[in-house]
Amino acid sequence: MNTPRSNRLHIALLGKRNSGKSSLINALTQQETALVSPVAGTTTDPVYKAMEIHGIGPCVFIDTAGFDDEGDLGTQRIEMTRKALQRADRVLMVCTDEHIGQELEWAQTLDKQHTPVVWILNKADQLAHPEATAYHIEQQCGQAPLVVSALRREGINTIRQALIDQQPDDSAEPSIVGHLVSPGDRVLLVMPQDLQAPKGRLILPQVQTLRELLDRRCLALCCTTDQLDALLASLTCPPQLIITDSQVFRTVYEKKPAESRLTSFSVLFAHYKGDIKTFVEGAAAIDRLTETSRVLIAEACTHAPLAEDIGREKIPALLRKRIGQGLQVDIVAGTDFPEDLRPYDLVIHCGACMFNRQHVLHRIASAQAQGVPITNYGVTIAHLMGILDKIDY
Repeated sequence: MNTPRSNRLHIALLGKRNSGKSSLINALTQQETALVSPVAGTTTDPVYKAMEIHGIGPCVFIDTAGFDDEGDLGTQRIEMTRKALQRADRVLMVCTDEHIGQELEWAQTLDKQHTPVVWILNKADQLAHPEATAYHIEQQCGQAPLVVSALRREGINTIRQALIDQQPDDSAEPSIVGHLVSPGDRVLLVMPQDLQAPKGRLILPQVQTLRELLDRRCLALCCTTDQLDALLASLTCPPQLIITDSQVFRTVYEKKPAESRLTSFSVLFAHYKGDIKTFVEGAAAIDRLTETSRVLIAEACTHAPLAEDIGREKIPALLRKRIGQGLQVDIVAGTDFPEDLRPYDLVIHCGACMFNRQHVLHRIASAQAQGVPITNYGVTIAHLMGILDKIDY
């Protein structure tokens, strides 16, 4: 199974125009991945390239526009760069000389986001004294830059090794179900195949959860909601864990054996992709909403709206049934996410299967910095159903 882009390590290249970011990506990937030109500002929108690199594993390189771009279009390109960095797990800061005032400003922002930075002195073949230039950079940023030449493909392995050295221990990485199951556990997945289910396929959270259960040597069983009674009746022992689609939380909760623990795909992804503690705390804000309140619902994917859409239709209906029809609900999708969240009394995010964890954590941090509660689809539904304290997460 190919690793989804959202699960890959995201590595962004950041620097001024014509610092050789695109050439460096081509050298790292050993492909003509990015367009290269001596004309400054060749890269406009961020370019994403999914790769598999020995020692690093599945990753996505992000080629960004130069942060010294000019004019109205340049300002827009810099903003696109800023948004792309919200996804970055690692950043390669590309310099060509010791004048790194702008680089240091961006590095400060990345430090606040807890994003590791690898400093690189590129175009060493064009410098009379690259070692001296590297020394001046180190004195300013506190890190000895890697001295490379993307054009001559020199020093590229030092970058790969630096990225490998920064790889976290696998045991420290969050998993989808590792905190809830043990080898040999019977796990039942309730997966309604409604209008939102893609024809002939399962949705990504279901696929990833099922794969991890198999990897953890669990006994995985699957059914649709209408077959739940029949499947439970056929078992001699109840499942240790039931994972359901959040839309049928109440139905599955009422039918499940007392011995079986319950959670949902969205709740699992709240833990896997975000901060479950913050999401659970954020759900308490639902009880403080009034008809004059304003709620933002954020979807990671940009699918066409459907009649049974959970984010656009079902959650707003559940909220208005509880609070009143006057409740204002705004909806954003994909990378659209307001910088200013202060007009909102609550943000409700989807499971974010299409985003990497860094991107979700950035949105959580933005909400927290502005004092706005944030929660998740599955956590919201469990709270509205009165079962949040009765499920596992």
